[in-house]
Amino acid sequence: MDVILIPLIRVIIMALNAYWWAVVIYVVIGWLEQFNIINRYNNFVYGLHTFLFRVVEPALHPIRRLMPNLGGIDIAPLVLILIIYFIQGILIQLAIRFPF
Repeated sequence: MDVILIPLIRVIIMALNAYWWAVVIYVVIGWLEQFNIINRYNNFVYGLHTFLFRVVEPALHPIRRLMPNLGGIDIAPLVLILIIYFIQGILIQLAIRFPF
């Protein structure tokens, strides 16, 4: 059982780390576009933003529906990052419980 479970937990934790970075990059690109630091009509920026939108937005949308309106401040990415940390903590504790 440990032969499959521990590597599976490690892969899930690495995938959650990659998703965490996708959320952070999505937020930073959104800020840079809002302040006109990067050109949103650039093909690379447009492609990256579209990819990250398709990856991150399905997780952010349900959180935004549950969050109250804070006057234009979107804290849904912060809530998503906290959820990712919580899930990673649970998985790490599961990995610790099983001997290597």
